[in-house]
Amino acid sequence: MTAIKHALQRDIFTPNDERLLSIVNVCKAGKKKRNCFLCATVTTERPVQVNVVKVKKSDKGDFYKRQTAWGLRDLAVVDAKDAVKENPEFDLHFDKVYKWVASSTVEKNTFISCIWKLNQRYLRKKIDFINVSSQLLEELPKVAEESVPSGENQSVTGGDEESVDEYQELNAREEQDIEIMMEGCEYAISNAEAFAEKLSRELQVLDGANIQSIMASEKQVNILMKLLDEALKEVDQIELKLSSYEEMLQSVKEQMDQISESNHLIHLSNTNNVKLLSEIEFLVNHMDLAKGHIKALQEGDLTSSRGIEACTNAADALLQCMNVALRPGHDMLQAVKQQQQRFGDLREQFARRLASHLNSVFVHQFNQNFLQLCNRPYSLSVAGHDQSSTLAQHSAELTLPNHHPFHRDLLRYAKLMEWLKNTDYGKYEGLTKNYMDYLSRLYEREIKDFFEVAKIKMTGTTREGKKFATLPRKESAVKQETESLHGSSGKLTGSTSSLNKLSVQSSGSRRSQSSSLLDMGNMSASDLDVADRTKFDKIFEQVLSELEPLCLAEQDFISKFFKLQQHQSISGTTTNEAEEMDGGTLSRSYTSGVPQTISSEKDMIRQMMTKIFRCIEPELNNLIALGDKIDSFNSLYMLVKMSHHVWTAQNVDPASFLSTTLGNVLVTVKRNFDKCISNQMKQMDEVKISKKSKVGILPFVAEFEEFAALAESIFKNAERRGDLDKAYTKLIRAVFVSVEKVANESQKTPRDVVMMENFHHIFATLSRLKISCLEAEKKEAKQKYTDHLQSYVIYSLGQPLEKLNHFFEGVEARVAQGIREEEVSYQLAFNKQELRKVIKEYPGKEVKKGLDNLYKKVDKHLCEEENLLQVVWHSMQDEFIRQYKHFEGLIARCYPGSGITMEFTIQDILDYCSSIAQSH
Repeated sequence: MTAIKHALQRDIFTPNDERLLSIVNVCKAGKKKRNCFLCATVTTERPVQVNVVKVKKSDKGDFYKRQTAWGLRDLAVVDAKDAVKENPEFDLHFDKVYKWVASSTVEKNTFISCIWKLNQRYLRKKIDFINVSSQLLEELPKVAEESVPSGENQSVTGGDEESVDEYQELNAREEQDIEIMMEGCEYAISNAEAFAEKLSRELQVLDGANIQSIMASEKQVNILMKLLDEALKEVDQIELKLSSYEEMLQSVKEQMDQISESNHLIHLSNTNNVKLLSEIEFLVNHMDLAKGHIKALQEGDLTSSRGIEACTNAADALLQCMNVALRPGHDMLQAVKQQQQRFGDLREQFARRLASHLNSVFVHQFNQNFLQLCNRPYSLSVAGHDQSSTLAQHSAELTLPNHHPFHRDLLRYAKLMEWLKNTDYGKYEGLTKNYMDYLSRLYEREIKDFFEVAKIKMTGTTREGKKFATLPRKESAVKQETESLHGSSGKLTGSTSSLNKLSVQSSGSRRSQSSSLLDMGNMSASDLDVADRTKFDKIFEQVLSELEPLCLAEQDFISKFFKLQQHQSISGTTTNEAEEMDGGTLSRSYTSGVPQTISSEKDMIRQMMTKIFRCIEPELNNLIALGDKIDSFNSLYMLVKMSHHVWTAQNVDPASFLSTTLGNVLVTVKRNFDKCISNQMKQMDEVKISKKSKVGILPFVAEFEEFAALAESIFKNAERRGDLDKAYTKLIRAVFVSVEKVANESQKTPRDVVMMENFHHIFATLSRLKISCLEAEKKEAKQKYTDHLQSYVIYSLGQPLEKLNHFFEGVEARVAQGIREEEVSYQLAFNKQELRKVIKEYPGKEVKKGLDNLYKKVDKHLCEEENLLQVVWHSMQDEFIRQYKHFEGLIARCYPGSGITMEFTIQDILDYCSSIAQSH
């Protein structure tokens, strides 16, 4: 068995890095005995894997081959069958039960004992051993084991493996030594006993040699001991010398300590001198202001560019000196206090001089612009007359004055304003207020004049041949306005006089009043030509186009000049103060002389803009009201234009003054638009139709067409298309309701004719304009037109053959009561004789006459503008032919074989209708 075990280890398990621990020769129970081997193996690499391998001999019988392998972790139960009696049978429970019969009970017990040891050594999951003798299941000695994850085998040391393993493979070095030793003895393999005796003799010889060698080395050991004793004596002498040296060095140490203490005091003194020099240099370098800067602050020229630059540099240097971060203790030095007091005096002096100068600049610039504005004649030239070179030219162009030169001159002081903002916020805020006061008056006068010109152009006064008289400003009024700008405080205190507003000229001679849908403000839109509306649209667009750059330029200037681009805390020393402003409150509170941080610099810009341009929103609302009064359709133009400008302003800055103001005005425009739609719907309800004339196309139907055509041209690619779609839906529903209302009240014209003509007109309008949101209404209009056309045709066509219609209606009634069709002729009132009598009353001549009367009556009912006569006549012709065929069918079914026929044919009907249509 040992030879087989060696062969299996060499041929099968060594190539797979496995070691064979136990082997048993078995065969399957109950079958033909075909022996195989069950082997317990472990891998040589970690983590250790324990397997049970089945090995069989090949069919030729010259080598072994590996057939099946099971992991020991998959083994659940080992059943030895009998724990007392010897029994070679045993079972292994893997995924299924394998029954084996060992060649001997000893091999079986050895194999089971090995399996039990491997289970105890490597597996956390313990295998159930049943019917196994307790002597086989002996405890293994406890050794240090490596902890491995649950479900994996554990590793052991080499000594532990030897306690489980009965065989240990020789390594390469051992194999080589044994082969060399066996080559020296030829009979090592053939006569093992002789080879063993030889090895024993050689071992005895070696042991003797070792003992003699040990005895021979005793002399050398004694010599070594003597040398060690001598070395110890030398060590004692060295220690004595070291002790003497240490005593000598002790005195040197005391001297060195004294020298070190002296050096430390010298170094400390030098350090203090260096630090003192550094502090003095710091104060001199950071708190010393050049004489040139002091002179610039006290006497610098604030009117020239060079002087402004020098003052700016000096102010920055002063601010740096004042804001230097003093080190602890500096503020207690008298020199530092004196220098700080000097800087404070310089700052106060220059801030006062700068504020006074800037205030003078504001007043001077305002006076120039205001006097120039007041001296301009306010007039418009009549067409064909020469325009004046003053405001008349600006009036014709409808432009606002350009403030760029004013802004350019003031921007030179932007850095100084920033300095003033950071050093003395009280004076900065005073200048801000003065600037807003000056500019608000100037802009109010300019904007009011600008809007007056726009109103004059909108009312079309110059086209009427009238000329506005030149309105020069009175010198006393101008003087009063300019003098109000000066005072002890330097602030504006005067009130601004406003221009007399132009009243809208009556247009009764050109536009007649009417009760139509679009009659708004006592003006009829039916007379309005495209030129008038285009003119208003251009004027309104020009007004918005002029206001936008004016506001944007002023906002940009305010942001740059007053340094409001950034969100920052502004410090200064002022008292509590609050400035109320139109549209908002510009306020800044202070605690212990330090202002609180404003919520947003953008808010401050917007508040300043609201103060300066406080007249824009009212003037725009007045202009909008005038345009709406001139023509309600102008609200469409204004809604589109205003929406576009609001959208553009919001893309730049949604929270800006311009965006907010235009947004507020847009609300007013939208209300006017909604009011226009509501008034149109209200007038539809109030429309009255003459009882003596035929209705035709209702006025509000025609005017809805005009409204839709104009709206489509105005709202093409507009941002507020949704508002128009909602208005369309409301208007078209109101039109539908009003058409039905008028049709029901009509006495002269049949209801079906009113419905047919007007819904045909509506359908044609919607088909032509292709309004996507009214597709459902277009289909509904077509359906109503078709239904009422058919109803009118059926209603009117029964009159030319009235008796014949009544006769056949009676026939159909008898059939409906249950009388068979072929038996109707036996009814007294509906026999053949009665049928012939009725037919004779309608010869071809009478039929043509009846159709001619019908054509005339239809012609009286229908209006010429919709041109539906031929359509209705053709429908009546088709309906007449259909009834004719129906009558012939009834005759054929109810009077079979009677030979009764109508006295006219279908061809006669076609000829009659054609000749009647041509004759009229």
